[in-house]
Amino acid sequence: MSRLLVLAGLAAIVALGIGFAIANRGNEAIVGLGFVTLRAVPVAFVAFGGMVVGMAVVLAAGIHADLRVRRLLRERHMTAREGESLLE
Repeated sequence: MSRLLVLAGLAAIVALGIGFAIANRGNEAIVGLGFVTLRAVPVAFVAFGGMVVGMAVVLAAGIHADLRVRRLLRERHMTAREGESLLE
C-alpha cells in the first residue's frame, strides 16, 4: 500500500512538471548570473535550475549541521568515557 502511494505521488509530481513545461513552452527569460547573461532561456529550464540549486544549498547546509552535531556528540561521548574511567 505504501509503495503504491509513493509511486502515485511521484507520478503526480512528474505530471505537474510536464504540465508546467508544456504550459510555458513559448516563454523565455533573461538570466543574469553576474559574470554572464543568458538570453532566451526557457522558463522551464530556469525553474528546474532553481530547484537544483536550492536542493544543493539545502544539502550543503544539512551536511554542515550534521557534522557539527556529530562533533558535539563525539566530544560528549569522549567526556563521558573519561568520567567513567575516573570513577572506577
